[in-house]
Amino acid sequence: MSDTSKNQDKNLITRDWLAIERTKLANERTFLAYFRTFLVILGTGVTILKLEFFSDLKSFGIILIIVSSIILAIGIYRLFRVRKTIRRHY
Repeated sequence: MSDTSKNQDKNLITRDWLAIERTKLANERTFLAYFRTFLVILGTGVTILKLEFFSDLKSFGIILIIVSSIILAIGIYRLFRVRKTIRRHY
């Protein structure tokens, strides 16, 4: 930790420090929402592919699996981008 960041930590009042922590936790919660959405869509796509009852919808299952991967990539990208922004400003 550099001297300037130590000085910034000392200059922050409790309210400001707690606001930064809430922002970090909100960023993590948002990522978990993306991850939860990824799991649901992935599970639905795999289920459609595995069940013979849905054999007419196999292409839809493949599309869901691809979309779920895109959602996960967006969530990971956003997590790191916002984390970098928080560190840069605070």
